[in-house]
Amino acid sequence: MTGGKVYDYLIIGAGMAGASLAYRLRDRGSIMVVEMESQAGYHTSGRSAAMFMETYGTPTIRALTRASRSFFETPPAGFSEHALLADRGVVYIAHEGQESLLAETLEQLQATGATVRLLSADEVIARVPCVRREGLIGAIEEPDAMDIDVHALLHGFLRGAKQSGVEFTYSAAVERAEREGELWQVTLSNGTTVAARSVVDAAGAWGERVAALFGAAPLGLQPKRRSAFTFKLDANDGQWTDTDHWPAVVGVDESFYFKPDAGQFLGSPANADPVEPHDVVAEELDIAIGIDRICTATTLTIRRPKHTWAGLRSFLPDGDFAIGWDPQVSGFFWLVGQGGYGIQSAPGASMLAANLVLGEPLDPSLQAEDIDAALVSPARYHA
Repeated sequence: MTGGKVYDYLIIGAGMAGASLAYRLRDRGSIMVVEMESQAGYHTSGRSAAMFMETYGTPTIRALTRASRSFFETPPAGFSEHALLADRGVVYIAHEGQESLLAETLEQLQATGATVRLLSADEVIARVPCVRREGLIGAIEEPDAMDIDVHALLHGFLRGAKQSGVEFTYSAAVERAEREGELWQVTLSNGTTVAARSVVDAAGAWGERVAALFGAAPLGLQPKRRSAFTFKLDANDGQWTDTDHWPAVVGVDESFYFKPDAGQFLGSPANADPVEPHDVVAEELDIAIGIDRICTATTLTIRRPKHTWAGLRSFLPDGDFAIGWDPQVSGFFWLVGQGGYGIQSAPGASMLAANLVLGEPLDPSLQAEDIDAALVSPARYHA
């Protein structure tokens, strides 16, 4: 036992979801966060190359992202030593045979209300001179897309939570859970048992495995592998000196992307391979495919990647998050299914989660975006 102490909230998972909710609830009750790994953000948050893109995701996810902008632009005093966002921009490039896809994508992005514009092939080359001119028909530019400092965001949430007394326990997976009266008794792999009035499942790719221990029915959560790699400019590419200011480049068919990253480049085949939750690593074939696609679309030479890795992005069937109380299991709150959007929407999603946990009206920042909590409620899978 944890000394007979009863926590108001036990949050399972110290990735971006769990850390951000702990931060939001830090002054609203006693909280313990348990993480099965030895550090926070190990599987997904710590492997993300996230960007802030208001065109990205379902309508509800885009609304949560917009509701997050003010936090990113003006974080609370002491949250981070430097800016959470940096100018980047994105161009979605298209080649011959992709004319209709380019037009469809432009229409979809314009419908989000974000600033987007069509670029000619010459304008693309002016912005990203390494793009191969042959067959290039143009691109869509999203100039307001920004890089997110994922490390600063995650550790800002963690630091703020800890400073307010939130307790964190690492290397402690949930092994068993029993409901005794109004309390959960949760046995951890480190041999301790934690008593809590409410439990939040923020376990990422392991979300449904955790939920099963509490008797909650599955929602259909599917982890998917995304591989990535970094590379430096080859000596043959030395004619470009201002690459740090290039925008991110994405194939309009989302078959690859690359962007400047801390003096080098980050690339990916933009894969989404269904897998079981595990400590995922990059497949050599995925990396080779990503390199080939980038080299085909550009004049870059990538002889070998400097570093390779993979992360898990977990999706629900309808693409939206699950944020809310389980309709059948008392005291069990879902916070899963963030897919590829969990970083950029974290401030807004954690505010929504906190409002729902506390049973309070939605924050004005959420009301301003007309966010409907029913659209992310896990109850939608029990209708």
